[in-house]
Amino acid sequence: MDQGGRPSSPSLNALRAFEAAARHGGYVGAARELHVTPAAIGTQVKGLEAWLGRPLFHRLPNGLVLTPEGRAALPALSAAFDALNGAVRGMRAIGRPRSLTLAALPCIAQLWLAPRLPALQAAFDLDVTILTRDEQPDYDRDLVDLGLYVGDAAPAGCTSVVLARDDLYPVCTPALAAGLHHPDDLAGATLLHDSVWRRDWPRWLAAHGPGALRPAREAAFSLYSLALDAALAGSGVLIGHSVLVAGALADGRLVAPFGDRAVAGPPLRLVVPAGGEGARLAPVIGWLCGAEEPGRRDAPPVT
Repeated sequence: MDQGGRPSSPSLNALRAFEAAARHGGYVGAARELHVTPAAIGTQVKGLEAWLGRPLFHRLPNGLVLTPEGRAALPALSAAFDALNGAVRGMRAIGRPRSLTLAALPCIAQLWLAPRLPALQAAFDLDVTILTRDEQPDYDRDLVDLGLYVGDAAPAGCTSVVLARDDLYPVCTPALAAGLHHPDDLAGATLLHDSVWRRDWPRWLAAHGPGALRPAREAAFSLYSLALDAALAGSGVLIGHSVLVAGALADGRLVAPFGDRAVAGPPLRLVVPAGGEGARLAPVIGWLCGAEEPGRRDAPPVT
């Protein structure tokens, strides 16, 4: 304790909570990043402010705004935590050379990565951890080696390799396809889609169909894999992503009733954080770039 009764130095948790809250502009984003509650972030920040004897944030109805003291402290803290994270990455590479942590969209992890995972582990004798996240991680802060996401470009500070193009086109069971001869026939069908990718159907219909088509009904799913399961069960016509439906097309469980009428979507990218091109990961990156699922078809079959 100092003469004023304050702790001699703030805790690392308090400093990390402040730095994360400052970057995110609020407690919610910081809590998500640090895997605690917003209330816990607020408690740590208030404790740091009590130690400092000055506020670090102006609390406004629409979020937090840094005070001059907060703005002055943030750059050095961010640089320190970046250096610390870099040191931890280096320690992990030395102490756990067989570990590989991949972040991926849930649907990519389940439908693209999972079929290739046994061969990947056999090729490199790896201990693989898969983090499924809708949003890409902060590659500077999270202990993630590689990312698998669809997108038009790599995040700032990262490079990326295009693993596969991702074309959009309708898919359904052969039984349903027998009644679909022209895109106009979709007016009598149930259209299936992922709730996040709700613009997929309008994009395809604008390019190949009757535009603002009013289907008999729609069904939206919070996970693409659930939408795919519904299509496999014959519940409707799914707007297929080629990187996700290739297996079902290859074995004939699904077909593309309108042949090669497709719309190009953002490709599937392998995201490589800064420094990830080192000797430890280079062979894995090369393998993933050349890996193909047995029986994969990049183009929809013409029916």
